[in-house]
Amino acid sequence: MRGSENVAAEDSTTISDDGGATTVTYNDIEDSKEHEKAVDLPPNPPQHPPTQPQASPYQEGELVLAYHNQRVYPAKIMKVDLVLNEWRYSVHYPGWKKSWDEVVGMDRLMKYTEENRQKQQEHNKKQEMESNAKPGSKQKILTGARGKKRRSGSVQMEKAMLLTEKRVNIHIPPGLKKLLVHDWECVTHLGKLVKLPSSPNVDEVLSKYYDYRLKKDDGDGCRLAGSVGEVVNGLHRYFDKALPAMLLYKNERQQYEEAITDNIAPSAVYGAEHLLRLFVKLPDILHSADIEDTILLELQEYLVDFLKFLQKNQSSFFAAAQQSTEISDLTIKKQEA
Repeated sequence: MRGSENVAAEDSTTISDDGGATTVTYNDIEDSKEHEKAVDLPPNPPQHPPTQPQASPYQEGELVLAYHNQRVYPAKIMKVDLVLNEWRYSVHYPGWKKSWDEVVGMDRLMKYTEENRQKQQEHNKKQEMESNAKPGSKQKILTGARGKKRRSGSVQMEKAMLLTEKRVNIHIPPGLKKLLVHDWECVTHLGKLVKLPSSPNVDEVLSKYYDYRLKKDDGDGCRLAGSVGEVVNGLHRYFDKALPAMLLYKNERQQYEEAITDNIAPSAVYGAEHLLRLFVKLPDILHSADIEDTILLELQEYLVDFLKFLQKNQSSFFAAAQQSTEISDLTIKKQEA
């Protein structure tokens, strides 16, 4: 018996617990080890190469349409980044403060095409109608928190704030500002006028800008070229109407009456000096016009671009400023006639 017990002792071990002793054989342990080997994961699991993202559909410097606060606005891509295998775009809204710059994904951007611009206008109009149709929306404007009618001063202040937000800010480069000051001094202090007809005249300057813009945008989608014709035509019409009303100094009135007849438009006689004066008045002109916010932002982009073009070519466009005519000469000619 002792011999058999010794054999059993060699082939088993005893584990004690609260319920008494339990005998586990070495065969059980070996079977358990074999089971562990069977379920062990491979030491080096196969590595799958990361999925490569598709090329970014938008590029740095590209003008796009971006969703912002339930509306769609023109935006310029300032930076393109790949974050966690997704493209992210830092965008700036032309005419807005840099504090409005933000980083967006592809789901908030659209290509700047004529078709998408139509979608933009339709979407924004729909949002405007839905906003105005909300119950109590008009009541909030006309009444206070308790339903009392607001004072007229408060209403006027609110209207002024809304109009201020729509005002277009046109930054005139320092070089062109100096030309404006020089022009003003020549006319009002030195008694000299720009010799007419100017060469190039406003028609020719606008035409040169149109050609320049189309050539520069060739192969670059609809980056400004798609609507540059509308901008040029708009500037042409504004200039012809604004010149006699607000772009002439008192000393220039006589010269205008002699130079402009019923069959001649101011844009065919006057040049860059007077066209530049229009940009000083444009914020007020556009402010009083019934133009959508998104269109104003888009227009501001074009106007700033045009001013850069003027500055780049100021040596040729503003040469007439050095060939001024004395006001006294006009008076003598009128008396002789």
